[in-house]
Amino acid sequence: MSSPYRHDLLQDQVAWITGGGSGIGEGIALQLAKHGAAVALTGRKEASLQRVATRIADEGGRASVHPADVRDPQGLEDVVSAITERWGRLDILINGAAGNFLCPAHSLSPNGFSSVIDIDLKGTFHACKAAFPALSERGGSIVNISATLQLTGTPLQVHAVSAKAGIDALTRTLAVEWGGAGIRINALAPGPIDGTPGMDKLAPGDMRDRVVRSIPLQRLGTVDDVALAVLFLVGPASAWTTGSFLVVDGGQWLSSGGLGAVFQ
Repeated sequence: MSSPYRHDLLQDQVAWITGGGSGIGEGIALQLAKHGAAVALTGRKEASLQRVATRIADEGGRASVHPADVRDPQGLEDVVSAITERWGRLDILINGAAGNFLCPAHSLSPNGFSSVIDIDLKGTFHACKAAFPALSERGGSIVNISATLQLTGTPLQVHAVSAKAGIDALTRTLAVEWGGAGIRINALAPGPIDGTPGMDKLAPGDMRDRVVRSIPLQRLGTVDDVALAVLFLVGPASAWTTGSFLVVDGGQWLSSGGLGAVFQ
């Protein structure tokens, strides 16, 4: 997908992306780098991060690799220190690390519920808190990757629904609390995105056709659909936008109960 934005939109800025080793996080990293940002990649698998960093470098961009687990607050603080030492600043944080799986609520173990809360919700908070000192130096932007699951209620995903609803509330609260530091915080909710681990896991086989039929625009989203929306939120066109919730799902959540209807 060609970009509608200037190639130097984020020139001289530094962006930190959690969950940057695959899927949506990888696509966001590639687009931010293409538009001038130096990109710091975080995830648990160093090999995946190195692969993405190599792609960025091959396309003329700049990237660094910082393996860490978002469930470890001290580890994320160490990552921010490494980023500012390497690049001299931090301007953007994209919270993309997430976990999910299908399971009926009555069968979900306490550990299964907690694991998604720990990665999605608590991990988002840990990264925001770790980034706050660096972002507050010049002001900056945070985009929390949310979902549409919590908008209608989605069977088999009570853990993810709870985590994403928490991320939405966290986004609004931090937007108010950190606005005085010049930090904008918004949430972006992707719908079903083609070619991602999440789509392969949550909508396998013939369920894919049912998902497409539930979308008013009659197609799955692409990683670039999400990444270009992120560029809007972190760029100057959104300079007075904070605490917002941007849905990028082809209208699915508005139609016939959204993704929840697919699992009925």
